[in-house]
Amino acid sequence: SQLRAMDAEGLDKGVLFRTLPVVCVDAFDPGFAVALCRAWNDWAADFRKPDPARMEAAALLTLHDATLAARELRRAVKDLGFIAAQMMPNPVNGVNLHDPAMDPLWAEAERLNVPICFHPAPNNYSDTHFVNRFLTAPSTTIAGGLNNPVELMAAVASMTAGGVLERFPRLRVAFLEGNCSWLPWLLWRLDEYWEMARSGETTKLQAPPSEYFNRQCFISVDPDEDQVEWVVQRLGDDTLVFSTDYPHSDSHFPEATNLFLKLPLTEASKRKILWDNCARLYNLS
Repeated sequence: SQLRAMDAEGLDKGVLFRTLPVVCVDAFDPGFAVALCRAWNDWAADFRKPDPARMEAAALLTLHDATLAARELRRAVKDLGFIAAQMMPNPVNGVNLHDPAMDPLWAEAERLNVPICFHPAPNNYSDTHFVNRFLTAPSTTIAGGLNNPVELMAAVASMTAGGVLERFPRLRVAFLEGNCSWLPWLLWRLDEYWEMARSGETTKLQAPPSEYFNRQCFISVDPDEDQVEWVVQRLGDDTLVFSTDYPHSDSHFPEATNLFLKLPLTEASKRKILWDNCARLYNLS
């Protein structure tokens, strides 16, 4: 089914991410959470067997225990042939992404030369999750409109201004499925506050947050995100990658690629976003 869908969209290669399970549940025992990840990774390895050259995969991880997560990432890369890590952008049990306790995972991803890819989900039963924490009355429009971008904004701040990319200068990071049109504003905002606060900042950065993003990060553009032309004008096109979001209900399958090709971008930018930047992110030849 995946290969037929890729043929319909005109995709030569894809990197598979989870729909379920969502494992960023504060109450889970760390060993249990990692076991769920291991089970999904084993399933995904089996799923891609019909054509592993076209269907790459990102290893599902959880941040309950960074050492256990690093061990599972190493297994998925070395034994299963996966080319990336995927995880929720939310803190688990109140531990932020830039907390030094998370460093064993970032160090292992850097050593393995695979990217960390943050991919939000509609609900993860975490106290730090936007939908759960801030909505007292259900609203699909509010939750759907704000959840993924808000979660990724916090992750961008942690990985750049929080000092993770300062400590791990060869680590590649991607922020997926939450649009990209807000990125120029967010990087401007972080740079402004870093400039004002750096004399008393506990995290000593050698450069403004935006420089770390431009050096080590990638972000996905939705197929119909016509605001991307302003992102390219402000930040360039070297950090943008393409995603169809198939097979989710809000994907534009089977017209995602066609919609993207109609965006107000140059042919050179489209090539970068569809292939060149993705190849750099995932270290593909």
